Amino acid sequence: MSPSMIPFRILAPALLLATLASAGAALAADLTVSESVALEASPSAVWAVLGKFSGLPGWHPAVANTEIVKGNDNAMGAVRSITTRDGAVIVEELLSYDGSAHSMTYRIAESPLPVKGYVSTLAVAPSGSGSVVFWRSGFERDPAANDISDDKAREIVRGIYRAGFEGLRAALGESGR
Repeated sequence: MSPSMIPFRILAPALLLATLASAGAALAADLTVSESVALEASPSAVWAVLGKFSGLPGWHPAVANTEIVKGNDNAMGAVRSITTRDGAVIVEELLSYDGSAHSMTYRIAESPLPVKGYVSTLAVAPSGSGSVVFWRSGFERDPAANDISDDKAREIVRGIYRAGFEGLRAALGESGR
């Protein structure tokens, strides 16, 4: 079968992964985390839940509040201040947003996390009759966090992503697979 005859639903996840991989390579980060989750909902239904830069409280269980403190929601350069349920504050800047492609890339500007240079992409692609969500980041371990290893820094970020995926499933009314 020639590439032009391969259905888009089959090619889309591979193309998205290639895009994320090249974006990750451009980060020149020492550490990366890449997680994904398959969902029954369509990409547009998933994006309706997670595609708003200020919308984290609607699906991530660790987030109590998100406020846009600079710029406009979903516009490049927007800055959000996230308050977690335990009171931590994280400030992030939106680097790119493509609603039609169901993708956004952002960076952490301020955070209590033991990372620096953190840049992440959150994207949704079709998969069979549902969708797949990709969450990928590149970063360095903050050298000031002497008691945190590279593996522990990756584990912390991975835990944030996995908790988010569980919250996303709940927001969509899906059970775990």
